[in-house]
Order: sequence, then C-alpha cells, then structure tokens
Amino acid sequence: MLLLVVGLLLFFLLHLLRELGLRDRVIAGFPSKNAYLGAYSLLTLLGLALIIIGKAQAEFSMVWEPRFEWRNISHFLMLPAFILIVAGNVPPSLMRANLRNPMLLGTFLWGIAHLWANGDLASMLLFGGFTVWAGVKFISLGINYQPPAKAPSIVWDGIAIAIGLVLYGLVAIYHGQLFGVGLSFAQ
Repeated sequence: MLLLVVGLLLFFLLHLLRELGLRDRVIAGFPSKNAYLGAYSLLTLLGLALIIIGKAQAEFSMVWEPRFEWRNISHFLMLPAFILIVAGNVPPSLMRANLRNPMLLGTFLWGIAHLWANGDLASMLLFGGFTVWAGVKFISLGINYQPPAKAPSIVWDGIAIAIGLVLYGLVAIYHGQLFGVGLSFAQ
C-alpha cells in the first residue's frame, strides 16, 4: 500500500504545482524549460509506475461492499468518461470549447464509476484520489479559462465520440486481461 500512496502523492503533487503556487519557482530552478519538462515527465512516469505496482501489490482490505446489481451504473458512467477523455486530446471541438477541460471531467467520471464498483481500500485511494484531483484541477483551470484560439469543429466531436465508443468497447471486452478484473453486467 505504501508504493501506491507514494505514487499517488508524487503524481498529484506534480500535477498541482500551479495550484500550489510553485510551478514558476520550480521551472526557474531548472537550466531550461526543456530540462523541467524532461524531469516532470520522468517523475510523472515514476509516479504512474509506483501507482500501478502499488495497486497490484496492495493487500485487499474491504471497506464497503458495493451492491452487485447496481454495478451497471459504472458501465454507464464509463461511456461518457471515454468520450470526454478523447475529446480532451483532439484539436478544438465544441465539447472542448464548452466544457473547458473534458479530459478532467472524463477522469472525474472514471473515478466515480470505479469508486461505485470497488469497495476495497486500495481502490478507494486510487479512484478517490483521482476523482478529487480531477475535480480540484477542473475548478482551478476553469477560473482562468481561455477559449481555444482555433474555432472549434464539430468534426472533432464526432471523432471523439467514435474513438471513445471504440475504446469503451475494447476496454469492456479486455478489462480482465488488462487489469485483472473481468467486468460483470448485472441482469
């Protein structure tokens, strides 16, 4: 569990430098912005690796028992989560222009969906941590939101929806192979 907590702290602290008022000071401590970006990327990857290894090695400690017949709610939340995460990574779309940061909203939904279906301590730390982080980050980035310089295109919305649906289908089919837990759909 320690590796999971250290990985989460490293990842979240790096991604909250702006909100903590430390980003400019940290950048100034590097010889160049590229050196900062390199260190930032390596430390982020280290944080992700620690999260993955820590979650895989964490002892199972049940905190609450999710109701099996309500797990379909998680599946429904994951549909827009995938679409929003993709929409946050394509050129300006109407979703991106109107939702400010769809990737953070998608991450928030991903966290809620997984909290709903997992009641063990490690899952609550992982998914709860990402849910809180995405919410804080979404609000803080929305305060100084600048609309995209390029005019948004509905074409990118269509592409985000199509890719999001395909990714949802692939992850739903291969969830067990990818993450060690197969999906179950309540009847």
